[in-house]
Amino acid sequence: MIHTSDWHLGRAFHQVGLQGAQSAFLDHLVDVVRSESVDAVLVSGDVYDRALPAPDTVAMLSDAVERVIDAGATVVLSSGNHDSAIRLGFASRLLERSGLHIRTSIDDIGRPVVIGDVAVHPLPYLEPSLAAGALGTSERTHAGALRAAMARVRSSLDAGAERRSVVMAHAFVTGGATSDSERDISVGGVAAVPPDVFAGVDYAALGHLHGRQQVSDSVRYSGSPVAMSFSEASHTKGSWLVDLSGEMPVTRFVEAPVERPLMLLRGTLDDLLSERQHTAAESAWCQVTLTDPIRPLGAMERLRARFPHTLDLRFAPSGSVTTMSAYAASLTERSDLDVCCDFLTRVRGGHSADEAERDLLGRAVEGARLRRSASDGEGGTSTRRSSGAA
Repeated sequence: MIHTSDWHLGRAFHQVGLQGAQSAFLDHLVDVVRSESVDAVLVSGDVYDRALPAPDTVAMLSDAVERVIDAGATVVLSSGNHDSAIRLGFASRLLERSGLHIRTSIDDIGRPVVIGDVAVHPLPYLEPSLAAGALGTSERTHAGALRAAMARVRSSLDAGAERRSVVMAHAFVTGGATSDSERDISVGGVAAVPPDVFAGVDYAALGHLHGRQQVSDSVRYSGSPVAMSFSEASHTKGSWLVDLSGEMPVTRFVEAPVERPLMLLRGTLDDLLSERQHTAAESAWCQVTLTDPIRPLGAMERLRARFPHTLDLRFAPSGSVTTMSAYAASLTERSDLDVCCDFLTRVRGGHSADEAERDLLGRAVEGARLRRSASDGEGGTSTRRSSGAA
């Protein structure tokens, strides 16, 4: 099988559309399915970049799925925090007959997609505040929601013990490294999921983090197939090819095509424009940090004369000391709730929030986040199986 995730179809990179790069990856995916005789393609969430994708984005997915199935593979999609569970899951029961399995509903957890002698359990993104009750748990964290979901999965596995097992999940699992292009999915400050939540399955195909990584022998992230931030400049993009025919899973990373590489340039404007060592950056997407003591006039225009694909320009003057204000420094790596409590302490002359006030602020922050997600139609999980009605 091929384990991939985080396609984010419809995404832009610094206001430049990624449709060409995404189309090239999908062409590559179809080629790999054919050349490697792949039985299944698993996409572990964030199929789309937004809950309401544009028509050409929907057409891109439709065309890709049709070609993968025609090439001989079953396709399994699960929803991520960027997807609308209801829209992505439209007519899912009907589409199963054609080899496309879309799982966005809590009700479907524990109902595997059986491919040969392998039971694939796709878990949709589980927003704890919305999913905990339906899953019968009082622990409103990602770990709690996934533990409850895995209890259903294990019950199903016990009923078909002779089968190999795969779980697909969209979450931040402890030990994974983040990048700048992922949307925060923290709830109440508790987002991390320990990898032992997935104990007992042969392979856990994870999505959400955009860099490929191995959390444990059987728990892996494929990463996104296309870079979406300059923090991913050092990433190697692609998919995991997973062979479950032996006693232990055998994995091999298959690199995806790169439409245009990412380059990080730093130096004075004159040096960047003259030094030959930067020749490779002339065809790359560039993030440039200028270190001139005085900001050069027309810097972007001059840079683009040599590096036409410069997208991000920053300044870090040499010899200057840049310091954050005390208040800005206090916000670094602080949760939204802590920021609110810090602000309350500051405006009240040092009187910090008591337990009741902190609880009230926490509920307000979480309510605002959920309303924002609901207004976008993102991240929710349906509690009804899709029957063909959006």
